[in-house]
Amino acid sequence: MTSAAVVPGGAVEASLVGRRVHVKVPATSANLGPGFDTLGLALARYDELDVEATDDAAHVIEVHGVGAGQVPLDESHLVVRAMAHTFAYAGVPMPTIRLEAHNAIPHGRGLGSSGAAIVAGVMAARGLLDGVVSFTPDELLELATELEGHPDNVAPALFGGLTIAWVTPEGPRHKKLIVHRGVSPLVLVPEHEMSTALARSLQPESVPHSDAVFNVSRSALLVAALIQSPELLLQATEDKLHQHYRAQAMPETDRLIRLLRAAGHPAVVSGAGPSILVLASDPSERAEAIRLVEESAETAWQALPLAVDFLGATVTDAAR
Repeated sequence: MTSAAVVPGGAVEASLVGRRVHVKVPATSANLGPGFDTLGLALARYDELDVEATDDAAHVIEVHGVGAGQVPLDESHLVVRAMAHTFAYAGVPMPTIRLEAHNAIPHGRGLGSSGAAIVAGVMAARGLLDGVVSFTPDELLELATELEGHPDNVAPALFGGLTIAWVTPEGPRHKKLIVHRGVSPLVLVPEHEMSTALARSLQPESVPHSDAVFNVSRSALLVAALIQSPELLLQATEDKLHQHYRAQAMPETDRLIRLLRAAGHPAVVSGAGPSILVLASDPSERAEAIRLVEESAETAWQALPLAVDFLGATVTDAAR
């Protein structure tokens, strides 16, 4: 599918006209079970965009693939909003742009599609401003987090790998870690979507002390399991902080996770759901998890065996 529109643009920065960049941003899975709003993993499925600064009277926006015919094709498009936010931070008038997006990250499924769009806009602006304004990694993370609201998806989208994200008085920060080569992620994607706002509304404002301690221990264990000891992934992905509270909104996700875990597979809700992330310890385990879901699911689920992305978002000069 493809959709396109021409909409009004802003003031032109003449020195940028003709600059063209290519941006590639990975999907992400946040939380990973116990690491609520803290842990995130970059996955090798990508949205790719070509962005050119123009002196036209209007922006030209095209969307191919996921979201074509559904996402807005005006200044409210999330990539354009993120670009405008970054240009405003840099103090440079944003030119009109030609934007062509090729999207492969499912929307509303817990794979960081909104975070990827925000990161794509921030990185596109960074690329167009290369040599004019420079950005530190902390600044890029802060700009993306300001739009996303929390850093757990945008950090792995920006930097790749496994990220631990936290917020300080000076802004969000992150630590990137390299995932053990024995980890074989599998994402199971249903046909239906899930609202992140709805998922968050099901969270209680407080939890029992014992549940908090449980999740602290499992989060620490999960970091060790992902970077060093994949054999501990089943225990490390246990959670008492958010998944069971959200189960009522996605009953089949909850049922399949219980089924997978009972069979020994480290299955968790991907982000806010309704997709399922299985952190398999080898490809044969991943294949067995796919078979189990195919035999047990009541609706259609797409199996995506994905590698961990280690690069994060990239921007390259694509000038003709």
